[in-house]
Amino acid sequence: MQIESVDFFYLSMPVVTTDADGSQDALLVRVAAGGLVGYGECEAAPLPSIAAFVCPMSHGACQPVATSVLGQRLDSVQDIAAISASVAYNSMDVLQAAHTYSGVEMALWDVLGKARGEPAWKLLGYTASHPKTPYASLLFGDTAQQTLERGRAERQRGFQAVKFGWGAIGRGTVQQDADHFFAAREAIGTDGILLVDVGTIFVDDLERAALRLDALQQARATWLEEPFHASALEQYAALARRSGSVRIAGGEGAHNVSMARHLIDYGGIGYVQIDCGRIGGLGPAKQVADHAVARGVTYVNHTFTSHLALSASMQPFAGLADHHICEYPVQLKALAVELTRNHLDLDPHGQVAAPDAPGLGIDIDAAAVARYQQDVEIRVGGKTLYASPVFGE
Repeated sequence: MQIESVDFFYLSMPVVTTDADGSQDALLVRVAAGGLVGYGECEAAPLPSIAAFVCPMSHGACQPVATSVLGQRLDSVQDIAAISASVAYNSMDVLQAAHTYSGVEMALWDVLGKARGEPAWKLLGYTASHPKTPYASLLFGDTAQQTLERGRAERQRGFQAVKFGWGAIGRGTVQQDADHFFAAREAIGTDGILLVDVGTIFVDDLERAALRLDALQQARATWLEEPFHASALEQYAALARRSGSVRIAGGEGAHNVSMARHLIDYGGIGYVQIDCGRIGGLGPAKQVADHAVARGVTYVNHTFTSHLALSASMQPFAGLADHHICEYPVQLKALAVELTRNHLDLDPHGQVAAPDAPGLGIDIDAAAVARYQQDVEIRVGGKTLYASPVFGE
């Protein structure tokens, strides 16, 4: 097969807020090759991601991502790896390239899986897709009472694990944060799995983060996620040495395999969380999963958008039976819910697994694309480099 076309669809809710909610817009990618069509999703600002695919060349190491993708062969896993290497080399100075290519790479696996009649996880080398324990991924409330109510609602829906993130944490006093942690524990009960995400709020301030450890331990949190920016390796390692029963988690900010490995090897994290829409797609994510297994670190998917992205995020660790915690967004905006015709629903045991279907196993709803698509045109020197495509074409 030859890659014939790559189309980007910029979708957005009518109103976008400052909430830490990645489901408010989306960049859907469609790849056509050999009479087949595959889909992926970039986890990044849509407009600069589109620009990275079509921008004029600045020099040899600053070429548009399209240069390394269009017209290339797509007959094997090795072909995807070769395209990935070409993008990394030819677009090394296009800083949005990894985000742009992540969605393209997902779509390549989708196409190849459809051509082979096999799910992406099987193409990645796994023999089975093991069920995962999903955690309801939601935001902390504005008050501890609101956090309590949100947690109770998800526990009543059958989730054994709940992750509370962002919100007011780190913006007030240590006691106010503790109130949220204790409310979260009360909400999910003594047997629930409590996960806490503070969204890099402490930047690189080790002591401010450490002040929350006592309350997190008392609340029996399994992990503290992203206390610092992804590059703050010394702070990650120092906090990990002091965190006791609370393991440190991170990795969604990794835009390449090396960043993720450094968090494992030098940052001392116990859980590595990889977003296929940021790190370069399924192939790099699988490399991180392999490294995590070798280092005794637990791999976890990261995703907060559509079920297309959810399916993609599950493929790289689908075959790891012992790595069973899975992020499962539950507060998605209508765009992210409606984008796909099918969803990864929980089974009767409250678990979820990567689909046993060709490619990513997810179908796109054309009506939803039309409903949320933004009209965009990029012109340079009188030449149109990009114009919003029609989904039906």
